Amino acid sequence: MSTEIVTISRLGAQGDGIAQTEAGPVYAPFTLPGETVALAVNKAQGTLISLKEVSPERVEPPCRHFGPEGVNGTCGGCSLQHASDALYHTFKRNLVINALKSKGLTPHVAPLIVARPGERRRAVFTARRTEKELLLGYNQAQSHHIVAISECPITSPGIVSRLATIRKIASVMASTAEPFRITVLETATGLDLAFEGIKLNDRQRRAAVEAVLSERGIARLSLNGEVIVEPVKPTIDFGGVTVSPPPGAFTQATRPAEEAMARLVLDHIGKAKRVADLFAGIGTFALRLARTARVHAVEGEDRALKALDFAARNTQGLKPVTVEKRDLFRRPMMAQELKAFDAVVFDPPRAGAEAQCHELARSGVKKIAAVSCNPVTLARDLSILVTAGYRITSVTPIDQFLWSAHVETVATVEK
Repeated sequence: MSTEIVTISRLGAQGDGIAQTEAGPVYAPFTLPGETVALAVNKAQGTLISLKEVSPERVEPPCRHFGPEGVNGTCGGCSLQHASDALYHTFKRNLVINALKSKGLTPHVAPLIVARPGERRRAVFTARRTEKELLLGYNQAQSHHIVAISECPITSPGIVSRLATIRKIASVMASTAEPFRITVLETATGLDLAFEGIKLNDRQRRAAVEAVLSERGIARLSLNGEVIVEPVKPTIDFGGVTVSPPPGAFTQATRPAEEAMARLVLDHIGKAKRVADLFAGIGTFALRLARTARVHAVEGEDRALKALDFAARNTQGLKPVTVEKRDLFRRPMMAQELKAFDAVVFDPPRAGAEAQCHELARSGVKKIAAVSCNPVTLARDLSILVTAGYRITSVTPIDQFLWSAHVETVATVEK
């Protein structure tokens, strides 16, 4: 460990400032380009000691838990609260531009669709019982230390205002000092609480049910995928279609970002009559597409697919929706199968859809909408399609993980 005074040259892909030194790059959280800083350096990792010259792009973080001098520790939920909007928005857009450029792709990238404070409807907390209290919050960056939070400017007021309730329920359920996760989803009918990583005995289970029933605004409590109590079925809306997600199901983190993505996808698909929605989840795109097109939804997770199917079957005015359970990583839809569709939408996990894109490239489907949470794998997947003669018609970065280094993208291609 040494102390060095360095100048930050740029932001890295994770939002850390990077200083070039004789020994190589040093990564320093909470720093910005152009700043001269004193760092405690351990190999390539720098810990901020003090600011010697401050960037004009530095702003006051809105949350007390952020940064190296946070009141209750350094919360790992955000990495860029100290950056101005202009710098932050440019950083996010450049994540997409640079990933595409690394694959030789240089399409126009639209301005970032920005996220606003208080929009996050889905949050994943870590909790742990101590001798004095139950800690509920986020892990400190690169640590298992839990920073207990009393506020969270990125998360919806409907969740933040119920932190005490969530803590009360968690206190009843936690019997050991082992950490566990709580996924909280704000739905139209109340909060959906999905606990993972603990076990309950009969007494704790009864106490958990009583704790939920004694509070208003909790739609469901589940543990490791099993519903413990469900006072009211949690529901979310996909373009006028009501869906009840299974416990802990993946949903887009903010509704504005979801609606922006859906608008881009639907505008590109246009008047297509037969659409395949791959990695369909609980129907974010499939159920909206079914307003105007016959949709075949393919998903590998059984409970998500059943939720989608149930919603489609119980909503009037939709075109036919068929569903197929299929692991698209191991068994992608083949080119011959895809020829039956006018358009395809795919929204894979962070690993992307490499195998599926090779089949899409061979299929000749006219229109494809690619939705991605990882610019690097998106660039790889798009390069497969471009090599096969597809043309990228738009690329739009979308922010829904405010003040983080994560960015969503919708890219449209056609042939």
